Amino acid sequence: MSERRTWTRESLVEAVQAGDRRALARAITLVENGDPLAYEVVSDVYPSTGHAYAVGLTGPPGVGKSTLASSLIRIVRARDKTVGVVSVDPSSPFTQGALLGDRIRLVDHFLDPDVFIRSMGTRGHMGGLAETTLQSLLILDAAGKDVVFLETVGTGQSEVGVLSIADTVVLALMPGSGDSIQALKAGIMEIPDVIAINKMDHPMAKTMLNEVRQVLALGPREGWRPPIVLTEAMRGEGVEQLWEKVEEHRAWLDSNGELELRRQRNLAAEVFQVASTRARRHIEAAVRGDGELQRLLADVQARRLDPLTAVREILQKVFHVDAEAR
Repeated sequence: MSERRTWTRESLVEAVQAGDRRALARAITLVENGDPLAYEVVSDVYPSTGHAYAVGLTGPPGVGKSTLASSLIRIVRARDKTVGVVSVDPSSPFTQGALLGDRIRLVDHFLDPDVFIRSMGTRGHMGGLAETTLQSLLILDAAGKDVVFLETVGTGQSEVGVLSIADTVVLALMPGSGDSIQALKAGIMEIPDVIAINKMDHPMAKTMLNEVRQVLALGPREGWRPPIVLTEAMRGEGVEQLWEKVEEHRAWLDSNGELELRRQRNLAAEVFQVASTRARRHIEAAVRGDGELQRLLADVQARRLDPLTAVREILQKVFHVDAEAR
């Protein structure tokens, strides 16, 4: 009998909540593949979630995020807390995100029964990476993980979607990278709660620290101001201070009720995001299969029909929305 037939909805839910590693691996695989059983499992375990603290870790490729993650895991485990890791790589169609380099850097933790690590890419994601990551986070949360790291490559649109479900976001930067500062000026500074400048021995480290401070000075004066920590992940230097800043951010969120508000906003936004993604996919499929709707698009392209009129007619036919509704 195959492993897939071994798990029933009830047995998989029970095993996930018991923290069974085999069940966790199976449940997340089902999530990645968009299997209907995954939705049933997440639905069943959802009421028992809300315990895990989600920490997003992002930054440009090559900055040392996986090494940083490995050092952070070591610190969290030293505090006797259980850990989950979802390592997302939307840029790797060949490995589906299971990059050997990442796994080698995290290999120290693979034999730890209280650490569960999963890499994932873009294959088979029915609602996008953000949806799949959210479901994986909920499964690890239901399994009793105290901290879940969401590690993602880069700071593009896919990554921002993944990070939108994190409680605290850590942005890792590398000295000597002009691209990083440009990214910050382009709006990436709205994302992080804590900033790590890795490879602190680099001669440009202090310069980058000052540049980042200047960018932060342009931001809002009130509320949480992202602290900047110099780290050397390979040697573990500065990582303890980095985790202290993450905990300070969590304490700040807790002290003013912002943690629960942030989670409520994130979950509501996720509902709308997933609904929008699926609605768009449904519209595209409906237009492809309907000659009349294809003619509408052709009329718009030929400038015989304006776009908003086409939108009203498509919505009316696909979703039965009143053509005059705003």
